[in-house]
Amino acid sequence: MKPFSSMTMKFANSWLVLFVILLCGKKHFGTRGGNSSHEAHICPGCSRLTLKVEFTSTVVEHEYIVAFNGYFTAKARSKFISSALKNSDIENWRIVPRNNPASDYPSDFEVIQINEKQKDGVLTLQDHPNIKRVTPQKKVFRSLKYSESDPMLPCNETRWAQKWQSSRPLRRASLSLGSGFWHATGRHSSRRLLRAIPRQVAQTLQADVLWQMGYTGAGVRVAVFDTGLSEKHPHFKNVKERTNWTNERTLDDGLGHGTFVAGVIASMRECQGFAPNAELHIFRVFTNNQVSYTSWFLDAFNYAILKKIDVLNLSIGGPDFMDHPFVDKVWELTANNVIMVSAIGNDGPLYGTLNNPADQMDVIGVGGIDFEDNIARFSSRGMTTWELPGGYGRVKPDIVTYGSGVRGSGMKGGCRSLSGTSVASPVVAGAVTLLVSTVQKREMVNPASMKQALIASARRLPGVNMFEQGHGKLDLLRAYQILNSYKPQASLSPSYIDLTECPYMWPYCSQPIYYGGMPTIVNVTILNGMGVTGRIVDKPDWQPYLPQNGDNIEVAFSYSPVLWPWSGYLAISISVAKKAASWEGIAQGHVMITVSSPAENESKNGAEQTSTVKLPIKVKIIPTPPRSKRVLWDQYHNLRYPPGYFPRDNLRMKNDPLDWNGDHIHTNFRDMYQHLRSMGYFVEVLGSPFTCFDASQYGTLLMVDSEEEYFPEEITKLRRDVDNGLSLIVFSDWYNTSVMRKVKFYDENTRQWWMPDTGGANIPALNDLLSVWNMAFSDGLYEGDFTMASHEMNYASGCSIAKFPEDGIVIAQTFKDQDCFWLLDSLLQYTSYGVMPPSLSHSESRQRPPSGAGSALPERMEGNHLHRYSKVLEAHLGDPKPRSLPACPHLSWAKPQPLNETAPSNLWKHQKLLSIDLDKVALPSFRQNRPQVRPLSPGESGAWDIPGGIMPGRYNQDVGQTIPVFAFLGAMVVLAFFVVQINKAKSRPKRRKPRVKRPQLMQQVHPPKTPSVVQEGDAVGA
Repeated sequence: MKPFSSMTMKFANSWLVLFVILLCGKKHFGTRGGNSSHEAHICPGCSRLTLKVEFTSTVVEHEYIVAFNGYFTAKARSKFISSALKNSDIENWRIVPRNNPASDYPSDFEVIQINEKQKDGVLTLQDHPNIKRVTPQKKVFRSLKYSESDPMLPCNETRWAQKWQSSRPLRRASLSLGSGFWHATGRHSSRRLLRAIPRQVAQTLQADVLWQMGYTGAGVRVAVFDTGLSEKHPHFKNVKERTNWTNERTLDDGLGHGTFVAGVIASMRECQGFAPNAELHIFRVFTNNQVSYTSWFLDAFNYAILKKIDVLNLSIGGPDFMDHPFVDKVWELTANNVIMVSAIGNDGPLYGTLNNPADQMDVIGVGGIDFEDNIARFSSRGMTTWELPGGYGRVKPDIVTYGSGVRGSGMKGGCRSLSGTSVASPVVAGAVTLLVSTVQKREMVNPASMKQALIASARRLPGVNMFEQGHGKLDLLRAYQILNSYKPQASLSPSYIDLTECPYMWPYCSQPIYYGGMPTIVNVTILNGMGVTGRIVDKPDWQPYLPQNGDNIEVAFSYSPVLWPWSGYLAISISVAKKAASWEGIAQGHVMITVSSPAENESKNGAEQTSTVKLPIKVKIIPTPPRSKRVLWDQYHNLRYPPGYFPRDNLRMKNDPLDWNGDHIHTNFRDMYQHLRSMGYFVEVLGSPFTCFDASQYGTLLMVDSEEEYFPEEITKLRRDVDNGLSLIVFSDWYNTSVMRKVKFYDENTRQWWMPDTGGANIPALNDLLSVWNMAFSDGLYEGDFTMASHEMNYASGCSIAKFPEDGIVIAQTFKDQDCFWLLDSLLQYTSYGVMPPSLSHSESRQRPPSGAGSALPERMEGNHLHRYSKVLEAHLGDPKPRSLPACPHLSWAKPQPLNETAPSNLWKHQKLLSIDLDKVALPSFRQNRPQVRPLSPGESGAWDIPGGIMPGRYNQDVGQTIPVFAFLGAMVVLAFFVVQINKAKSRPKRRKPRVKRPQLMQQVHPPKTPSVVQEGDAVGA
């Protein structure tokens, strides 16, 4: 075994490559306490951008949230808690009073206070049959994120000034962005955007067409969960109720964010909202210091259910989709027919940055675009990461709309501009509120049917993939047409699978499939508009099209046993049949799925509604690539937040220290995947242990920032695979117990201070894996700039090599962050073809490999809790021990039902909601007159009203886009007229030449009656 050696170059031999960089001449660094702040000073040639983020999350001392299995009176809840604690040693406890509008109603939770030292009482509480869960009371501090509109990428010269308090970051943060929030106008770097005319988002989306039809949101109850609203704000006339769920004695908005959001939804003046006559229910859940508690949200959610809220806007979010009390309550809200609209997040352009609850299937998740229909840079991207590592994420956001430079109500009056997905969210919430008011049969409207209408009517943006735009841009009028011809049914998101359609179907379209490859998994969301609960009847059917070679692919399914609330999943695994191992071409088929729900009519006991949906599938198949071109990405051994505390690979990211983007080739490693594909490599994902893949099919196994432990069977199998020709590339990261202790946080589940469960990678576990080849990493922590082979790079946080074989190649250098893919190319050139690049073999920075003598290798940190989240470890008395090796996943391929018919040519246009005919719902002629939102009251000034529904000096965007078309058509008509006249003039002399009575025509012009002239003219023109 000669790892990374230049002595033997035959590919037939076994190779192992360990990629590590020794960073020399730089200082170790740690962290220090203080508040979080981040200032980026951009170089002069860049668009100016100042970003400051401050947020923390702590728990309330000694307070716990006790969740029950149902709704009970205060007396019953107290009785349950007393009964649960009766046999414990806890005597000093009390129920914390909650003085809010929900206090008079039954509730499903209670807040209690228990002495910190009596931790066993928490476990005792959970043993009670009526108590579902006990979690700590959480206090969150939210700070708005501000920057100027259309932020640009910073240049290389960035100076950091940072302080950090090592506490758990906020789970639910405001998703607003834009310094325009505090200023009436913003500054733009582009001359074209320096227009003094503000954008009226409601008119841009043609809400005034529905106003003209008499729909203004009347009778719809819409809730705004935010910072409150002033009582006598001049923009609102139908504020039905303002409630305060905080510990401050005020209902007013001291920040302006809640006012802005409410204005986008229902403002009547200046910056008009979508539904000015809707019933506004204002829930003040954040204090003026931007502090909230979990119990405040839970109480407010319960009250929203009691008040039968129709639409709820939530412009907050966070990465923790395993925050059980919050997630469970969102499910309960939608199950009670509350249509929840939520911002998808402001963590773009990185992929895998979706925020909860917008990433839930039952919630309408909204992304942001600018007024030029470009995806806003700040808008978070998919996929969802709930399903990793074994599965694949769902498509989110659901829809996008304007979220950059939108005008909304100021705190005391007037208008202000704001950017962020917290702006896009109320745009959709306002549109949804308006749409609900247009439906005559309100029982047809539910969270599923509304989402179906929005995504079926959305306008797809060109050149943008589905993980950025979802189903496309909000189209209010088409959604109105669909809703008003809607019949309850099931539908799918996405509605078809086309692995050949780029860029919309990225990443599926970026790599063809082939025999022997890992199955391609597509996670489809089932929307059930027939009822809150449902099921899939029997099993989905796979029907390949024989004329389109559908029998060359195999399909397997897994799906939700119960569709609740309003939705479920259908995971489709697609693979190539053995007979197509050397075949190239397009294969098509479709999946048929029948969804059933209980009938709404109670008189029909046992009756069910059913809906059958077709899911077309189209794939491109190629012959199996050579082993040297196939790279396998290890996803199984990557861990991320939630549920555990896994820190960022880059320790400089102090304001967001959690590693929560999935570590997947289609999320935060997307650029690397794109580069490997451009170089001709085929990259597959391993979501199971090393014992579950055939190493003879792959040239290289790629391991990046692995945090998981390894089964003993995996270590044995990998050593055998390397001996048989598999190459291994390991990108390590930092692991230092001193630093890990400094980045501790207060764990909210155990109410203890916890350290990270690993560093950026689990170096002790990697050392165990590599020990047979005499390789090991150290616990040194380094950073610095590096120049190698004319490439400048930056290595932010990494360790050094402690031990390496004598005949290997070790490069001792430092890095700088611009282009590191050339180094990966060099390593793959060696692992795939056995060719050592000169940039490595003849590098001036090459040094003798360290023997490891006299240096202690890093050990696992004492007291870590990795076993709680590990798939490999389980708790034992003393040290955690490996679990039993799980069985490898085995797919049950569906029995095909071949069809001898031709597949549809355009899958996108072919797929529509059933029973929808847009022609049946006519829209009025709205181009000429756009009325005011409401008439003036006696004695009221009309200065704030917008004549014709359009801002002075600003034409409607859609009308403006049609003006050139009409101008062109008009010019063509005029041109045609002149051509006809010229032809007439040329032909007239030829026809008149033989006639001798032509002078009489001139004489007939003067008499009063000239019928002969008209007849003659008709004859001439004939």
